[in-house]
Amino acid sequence: QVKLVESGGGLVQAGGSLRLSCAASGRTFSRYAMGWFRQAPGKEREFVARSSRSGGSTAYADSVKGRFTISRDNAKNTLYLQMNSLKPDDTAVYYCNADGIDGYWGQGTQVTVSS
Repeated sequence: QVKLVESGGGLVQAGGSLRLSCAASGRTFSRYAMGWFRQAPGKEREFVARSSRSGGSTAYADSVKGRFTISRDNAKNTLYLQMNSLKPDDTAVYYCNADGIDGYWGQGTQVTVSS
């Protein structure tokens, strides 16, 4: 069992930055590939970014490539998402995920980008 708790969401103006964190407890964090997903009102949950177990390999949705950076600190059992140049379209609830879509999910953190 893995418990995931996101933090760092909030309200920011377009062009601004936020850093999301996801603290993991339970089984060894470094055993899991990790990812971020988001869900905007009235839309399906969508992939944002993922990290391999070591953090050495990452991937991003085209919509965030070049603006968002996923990273992890396995010593601190924490996953991060640095979000720069935010746009109103980035407004969503952001979810932390471990071990794929059939794995573990956090409760989500709201990110709102005003124009």
